[in-house]
Amino acid sequence: MDKQLISSGTEWEKVFGYSRAVVLRDMIFVAGTTAVDEAGNVVEPGDPYRQAIFIYEKIDKALHEAGSSLKDVVRVRSFVTDISRWKEVAKAQGEVFADIKPAATLVQVVALVDERLIVEIEVDAIRQ
Repeated sequence: MDKQLISSGTEWEKVFGYSRAVVLRDMIFVAGTTAVDEAGNVVEPGDPYRQAIFIYEKIDKALHEAGSSLKDVVRVRSFVTDISRWKEVAKAQGEVFADIKPAATLVQVVALVDERLIVEIEVDAIRQ
């Protein structure tokens, strides 16, 4: 079994014992991703659309490291802390996946690890 672990080097990965992404054969599983930059700063607090766009850029970087890209995504799971703002997250997803159309889920959660984080997204992809 060929398994590759991809790390973004964050403290959270070390503390919680996880990888940004795991590649298993032709499948790529990207962990729940939030709008936190490489320096550990929350990006765009309070703006679900901009957080989602930042997250998709971060996910795309992990996918590229795995030999893939957003065009290979087959499933998206989005978690929001305020479901009344779902359209802003959906708008970002619609822009990113306009022609790709993966299976998708969006649910509200009580909270994320930092109150300034209002969106978390994870994806599964298949390398072509």
